Amino acid sequence: MPLMLPPLAAAALALAGGAVLGWIVGSMFRSPLLGALCGAALGVLAVTLFDTLRGQRLMAWLRGSQDDAAPRNTGWWGELGYRIERSLRLRERQTLQEQTRLQQFLSAIEASPNGVMLLDANEQIAWCNSQAADHFGIDPERDRLQRVTNLVRAPAFVAHLQLGPFDAPVVFASPRGRVTLSVLVRPYGEGMKLVLSQDITEGERTDAMRRDFVANVSHEIRTPLTVLAGFVETLATVPLTTTEQPRVLALMRQQTDRIQSLVDDLLTLAQLEGSPRPASDRWVSVDKLLAQLQADAALLSAERHRIGVTARAACELAGSESELASAMGNLVSNAIRYTPAGGAIEIHWRLRGSDGCAEFEVRDNGIGIAREHLPRLTERFYRVDGSRSRETGGTGLGLAIVKHVVQRHGGELDIQSEPGKGSSFKLVFPAARVRQIAGSDRAASKAATASA
Repeated sequence: MPLMLPPLAAAALALAGGAVLGWIVGSMFRSPLLGALCGAALGVLAVTLFDTLRGQRLMAWLRGSQDDAAPRNTGWWGELGYRIERSLRLRERQTLQEQTRLQQFLSAIEASPNGVMLLDANEQIAWCNSQAADHFGIDPERDRLQRVTNLVRAPAFVAHLQLGPFDAPVVFASPRGRVTLSVLVRPYGEGMKLVLSQDITEGERTDAMRRDFVANVSHEIRTPLTVLAGFVETLATVPLTTTEQPRVLALMRQQTDRIQSLVDDLLTLAQLEGSPRPASDRWVSVDKLLAQLQADAALLSAERHRIGVTARAACELAGSESELASAMGNLVSNAIRYTPAGGAIEIHWRLRGSDGCAEFEVRDNGIGIAREHLPRLTERFYRVDGSRSRETGGTGLGLAIVKHVVQRHGGELDIQSEPGKGSSFKLVFPAARVRQIAGSDRAASKAATASA
């Protein structure tokens, strides 16, 4: 605060100055009484004039923006101006702090994955974050103060908002039909409402997949169990001849193997989903994998197909050897199962020069797959032809396992097929998980593969 005279001292000083001036005037007229009266009048006039000028300066400052400092007058007006300015500056700091806190609060709501919308007493939109705008298909600025039921006309939402009760959320499809929303309404204030929205599309899809999975597993297991139960009842009630007994036992063994394969694939999927990603510093020889695949393919085909294996580059893959062998083996066994006798199956390994990625491809000239089935091939238990799949011994989980394995290794599965012309299944691995072997290293790798 600047140095100012106390108000009483300033008034006394002005009166004293007026009295001195009045005495001088009175001396000019040689009248002490007239001098005293003139001095008093001039003193009061001086005080009043100075006081009015200071008040005018303060009023001019108050009528303005108050950005500059208040007039630093002496006396009462200076004290009043200083006090007013200090109160204004304090209020401005408090307002700025409140605005900062409000902005932080709104930013936190804006960052929320859930939608938040505020409705006034007339159910008009007072404010909403970007998630709520996306959920309900509205514009946060353009649609402000619009009645929400004029914009969101889903019958379930309108009825819930108008009739309640608000103790449970309401579920309905978003206005754009892209997602499923769970909306919770909470009254607050005088007739106002807080609308909270959550995108539950993924949860609904997961629940549906879980229900379908349980239903499919039950169906897949029930069929061979029914067959086994029938054979067991037959063995218990009907004496079989020496000719019939081997056939029945073979069929029972076939159904048992089918159940065992299904359980093994289910356990493999569970292990893939519940374990961490394979380490990127454990290297697996591709030559060794290809040699094992060639041997298994020859055994499974039993010379019914022409099988060729080519590797255009000697490489190693970073990851789990058992998982990679399982994924590649599934592709080869599928090609053999769905390629008629006399068909050709080609297994290729190559490096892509453009990006350093590597491709493992299994190509056949079998029956092929229609285009509409391709996007769903990796779904669990999805079959293009259910009866044919069961005849070939498939569980419907092979490609799901392949997809999980390649994704865990940072790659992707590419499927190309055309009915009557065969299919191509590619596993594309990222360059970070592939390294090429030099000449001497490749010779050592082949020797290790041969000894294995």
